[in-house]
Amino acid sequence: MEIAARERWGWVLLLALALVFPFLTGNNSYLISTAALAFVMVLSAQGLNLITGYTGQFNLAHGAFMAVGAYAVGILTVDYQVPYWVAFAGAGGLTAALGLGVGLLSLRLKGHYFAIFTLCVGIIIALLIDKWDSLTHGAVGIMGIPAPPIGIGPVSLRIGETSFDVGPGTPLAQYYVALACLMLGLWVMARIVRSLLGRSFVAVRNSDLLAEALGINLMRTKTLSFVLSVVYAGLAGALYAGQVRVLGSDLASEAHTFDMMIYVLVGGLGTLLGPLLGTLLITWLTQSLQFLADYRMLLFGPLLIALLIFLPDGIVGSWQRRQARRAAAAGEPQPAGREAPVAEPGSPSHA
Repeated sequence: MEIAARERWGWVLLLALALVFPFLTGNNSYLISTAALAFVMVLSAQGLNLITGYTGQFNLAHGAFMAVGAYAVGILTVDYQVPYWVAFAGAGGLTAALGLGVGLLSLRLKGHYFAIFTLCVGIIIALLIDKWDSLTHGAVGIMGIPAPPIGIGPVSLRIGETSFDVGPGTPLAQYYVALACLMLGLWVMARIVRSLLGRSFVAVRNSDLLAEALGINLMRTKTLSFVLSVVYAGLAGALYAGQVRVLGSDLASEAHTFDMMIYVLVGGLGTLLGPLLGTLLITWLTQSLQFLADYRMLLFGPLLIALLIFLPDGIVGSWQRRQARRAAAAGEPQPAGREAPVAEPGSPSHA
């Protein structure tokens, strides 16, 4: 079976597993809600992977843009009674406009200068959210955010001896809304990274000079990647607001950006499956180690360090490299449209 066919069947299997997961839990609301929030974080991590993994720009304000999307939905729905899905679209538009302005300023910088600039942007956004009481409600936060409407009223399903409630705000409805948005987001991301535009992003990541020699407009390409990535963050934040229905100013903390970067690094930078696998794996580990309370990081931290030492390309990136080496050794052609993994440390393209 061809590699591309195996990948397609792998995605189908993951989708089937996600569809039946709530029924496998026996209607465990906690597990269903945790999985729904993990899907939201996967969507945001995909945006960070686009700008960092595919384009090679480290945006330390990514979590702050997610907070902008969340607060846009919170303010519009609670203070102005705007319908949720209209506010959802507005959150995407707001983060796109803000991302365009920040991108035009910051992307003139390179490397760690760009990262430091975006870190400052994230801190400014966090301060505005915390201090602008008249707009964001300050430290009090926003409460009573409506759940995403799904077009049906309360319905009770019975499978065997287990009853499942379906309706706006129920864990099952929230789960499938998050899953539907994630699948749409993954499909769009796949179309982007496997297109000529996606190849332009990878060319910019590998070498600015080479990309310019190929006729790629660096500023336009980087800005477009930045805007697309923060739109993913903003829409994920909008979904997050509808999931938790309560927002606090700590959502804009840079700690959320570092969490998402861990998800992407563990799964594999510059791969579609990496952010998904990394987010779900880290979420499962953190939930499994909750019994250690404040000491779970003593175990969790070394596990992450060991993973990054022995699998520097992440789980998916390392697997793809192994498959590529086997195909090269066997003289097999590589499938077209497959995303290129991040260059190995020490190689010219990595520098």
